[in-house]
Amino acid sequence: MNWKHRLQGVLAALFGVQSEQHRRMQFSGSPWPYITLGVVFITLFVLMLLAVVKWVLR
Repeated sequence: MNWKHRLQGVLAALFGVQSEQHRRMQFSGSPWPYITLGVVFITLFVLMLLAVVKWVLR
Protein backbone atom coordinates (compact mmCIF):
# COMPACT_ATOMS: atom_id res chain seq x y z
CA MET A 1 0.00 0.00 0.00
CA ASN A 2 1.19 3.50 -0.70
CA TRP A 3 0.96 6.58 1.52
CA LYS A 4 -2.24 7.79 -0.18
CA HIS A 5 -4.15 4.66 0.83
CA ARG A 6 -2.83 4.88 4.36
CA LEU A 7 -3.82 8.52 4.59
CA GLN A 8 -7.33 7.71 3.33
CA GLY A 9 -7.59 4.93 5.90
CA VAL A 10 -6.60 7.22 8.78
CA LEU A 11 -9.02 9.96 7.69
CA ALA A 12 -11.83 7.44 7.29
CA ALA A 13 -11.12 6.06 10.75
CA LEU A 14 -11.15 9.56 12.26
CA PHE A 15 -14.60 10.18 10.78
CA GLY A 16 -15.78 6.66 11.58
CA VAL A 17 -16.74 5.81 8.00
CA GLN A 18 -14.97 2.95 6.32
CA SER A 19 -15.92 0.05 4.08
CA GLU A 20 -15.35 -3.51 5.18
CA GLN A 21 -13.05 -4.13 2.20
CA HIS A 22 -10.74 -1.24 3.14
CA ARG A 23 -10.69 -2.25 6.78
CA ARG A 24 -9.59 -5.79 5.90
CA MET A 25 -6.91 -4.50 3.56
CA GLN A 26 -5.49 -2.19 6.23
CA PHE A 27 -5.31 -4.89 8.88
CA SER A 28 -3.20 -7.10 6.61
CA GLY A 29 -0.02 -4.98 6.98
CA SER A 30 2.00 -3.28 9.64
CA PRO A 31 0.04 -0.99 11.98
CA TRP A 32 2.89 1.51 12.54
CA PRO A 33 2.25 3.76 9.52
CA TYR A 34 -1.39 4.07 10.58
CA ILE A 35 -0.49 4.75 14.20
CA THR A 36 2.02 7.42 13.16
CA LEU A 37 -0.40 9.15 10.79
CA GLY A 38 -3.17 8.96 13.38
CA VAL A 39 -1.03 10.61 16.07
CA VAL A 40 0.05 13.34 13.64
CA PHE A 41 -3.50 14.13 12.54
CA ILE A 42 -4.91 14.11 16.06
CA THR A 43 -2.10 16.43 17.20
CA LEU A 44 -2.78 18.79 14.30
CA PHE A 45 -6.50 18.72 15.06
CA VAL A 46 -5.96 19.60 18.74
CA LEU A 47 -3.55 22.40 17.84
CA MET A 48 -6.06 23.77 15.34
CA LEU A 49 -8.81 23.73 17.98
CA LEU A 50 -6.57 25.54 20.45
CA ALA A 51 -5.73 28.19 17.84
CA VAL A 52 -9.41 28.74 17.04
CA VAL A 53 -10.35 29.03 20.72
CA LYS A 54 -7.54 31.54 21.36
CA TRP A 55 -8.62 33.54 18.30
CA VAL A 56 -12.29 33.58 19.37
CA LEU A 57 -11.51 34.57 22.97
CA ARG A 58 -9.37 37.56 21.93
